[in-house]
Amino acid sequence: MTETTAPIQPTTIQDLVDLVGTRLGPTAWHDVTQDRIDAFADLTGDHQWIHVDPERAKESAFGSTIAHGLYSLSMGPRFMEDLMAFDGFAHSLNYGYEKVRFPAPNPVDSRIRMHAEIVSVDDVGNGAARIVTVQTFEREGSDKPICVAQSIGQFTEYPTED
Repeated sequence: MTETTAPIQPTTIQDLVDLVGTRLGPTAWHDVTQDRIDAFADLTGDHQWIHVDPERAKESAFGSTIAHGLYSLSMGPRFMEDLMAFDGFAHSLNYGYEKVRFPAPNPVDSRIRMHAEIVSVDDVGNGAARIVTVQTFEREGSDKPICVAQSIGQFTEYPTED
């Protein structure tokens, strides 16, 4: 497997194909604060006490509040922007996810980052391709990832001039 920490800038589907098996990252660390967890809860309407009630959460098995699993997953697009420049394409779209798992909690006051591995690129015609990237989110000081997701993006090349 090839590894790179510098942001990459593919501009063609072939560039993406050439990146299959490449590990990108990791990104810089992101601080998980109670204010950010609360803002995510407000945005999503998910105010479960394990996320937003520090006093009650102290008595839980986690000993503190924990970020929503989807909070971690939602960092994927931002982290990918740190790893790969998308401006070499006419557009890139989030096509979805094949598999998402949350193997470990993400407690308040932790730091997280992500690395990604490009695992496949499928040409879907008309200058477009779908790229599957395994995104692994890790928490500082933990051996287990907090989230592992197979992200699918669709990239479209700029039209070529004839």
